[in-house]
Amino acid sequence: MTAIAPLHFADPREAAGLAAFLRRLLHYDRAAAVRLQAGEGGALAVFGRPPSFEVLAIRTARLVDAVALDVTVSAGELLEGIEESAGKAVVPGAVTGPPWAGLLPPRGGWEPVPGLPPAAAMRSAVAAAVTEFRSRDEALPEERRTRAERDRIGREIWSRTLADTGLPLRAVHAAQSLGFLPDLPGEDLPVVLFAAGPWLRLRTPYGSVALRSAPMSLTVSPGAPAR
Repeated sequence: MTAIAPLHFADPREAAGLAAFLRRLLHYDRAAAVRLQAGEGGALAVFGRPPSFEVLAIRTARLVDAVALDVTVSAGELLEGIEESAGKAVVPGAVTGPPWAGLLPPRGGWEPVPGLPPAAAMRSAVAAAVTEFRSRDEALPEERRTRAERDRIGREIWSRTLADTGLPLRAVHAAQSLGFLPDLPGEDLPVVLFAAGPWLRLRTPYGSVALRSAPMSLTVSPGAPAR
C-alpha cells in the first residue's frame, strides 16, 4: 500500500481543532473510525459518527497543498499522528470502513432552511431536554428503571424537532457535545440549517452535523458535503 504524505494545515490551529474533534468522537466510541476526503481546493473533510446521536459529524480544515485523498482510518491512530505545534497530521493506514462511511451527504444542492432559532436558544433547548430526561428517569419506579425504558424516554425527547425546521433535537445535542455549538461570551455564533433531498445539515463555524430524514439505502455516495 502506498504511504500517504503528511497533511500540512494552512493554519496550525486547525490541527488543534481537528485533534479536539477526534478526542470527542473517541469519548463516545474508543474504536471510532473516520473517513477523510480531500481534493481540489485544498480542503480536508473528516467524517465521523458518534454512537447514539444517529448523525454524521463533519469537521473541515484547510490544507497548504491540494491533495487527492479518500480513505477511512482509525480515529485514535489519526489523533496520535497529529502534531499540533507543527500544524500537520500523519495519516494512518486504511481500515475497513463501517457502513455509514459509504453513505455520505451530497456535495452540492444544499438550500437554506428557514426558522432556525439563535444558537443560545438551541443550547437552552438541549439543556431543557437533558433536565427533562433526568427528571423522568428519577421518577421511574424501581421495576421500570430498565435500559429499554430509559431508551424509550430518550428517543421520545431527542426525536422532537426544533421549531418548524424538521431538525431533531438530537442533532443539536450532537453539535453541542462535539464542540460545534460553543457558548462564547459576547459572540453571536452563526448557525445555518441546510437541506438537500432527504438530508439536513446544521452548520456552524466549528463543524457540521448531517442526517437523513429518510431511511438510508445501500447506495455508496463518494461525494463530500458542501462547505
